[in-house]
Amino acid sequence: MAPVAAVAAPLVRGDGSPAGTATLNGNELTIAATGLAPGPHGLHLHAVGLCQGPDFASAGPHWNPTNRKHGTENAEGPHLGDLPNLDVGADGKGSVTLTVPDGFIDADGGAVVIHAGPVDNKTDPAGNSGARIACAPFTR
Repeated sequence: MAPVAAVAAPLVRGDGSPAGTATLNGNELTIAATGLAPGPHGLHLHAVGLCQGPDFASAGPHWNPTNRKHGTENAEGPHLGDLPNLDVGADGKGSVTLTVPDGFIDADGGAVVIHAGPVDNKTDPAGNSGARIACAPFTR
């Protein structure tokens, strides 16, 4: 599948209020989050491009087309939806730019999800990162 042309998706909280943006330009993903609690937050690619609050279950599981376990420290991992933690400063803002694998946005889209806590990089399926607190949907 061809890379996605540059597209920005709003990051939203479970109540629908804005939490920043996620921009995908080919394989480069930039997250610019606002209004989050300071500290590290789990950040993952999810399998479905749908972000319905309050819990974003609509985004499906982590994107895992290779059927691996979660985490870079897991002997059976990582899967393709694993990303590093998003560090949020005292001002509630966090940003990161990273590369995502080809195929992330497929027929049913894909989503970027921010979790309430940090990911431990070893526990399947979500690294003990807690609730889904913000989501940005991408569709073809």
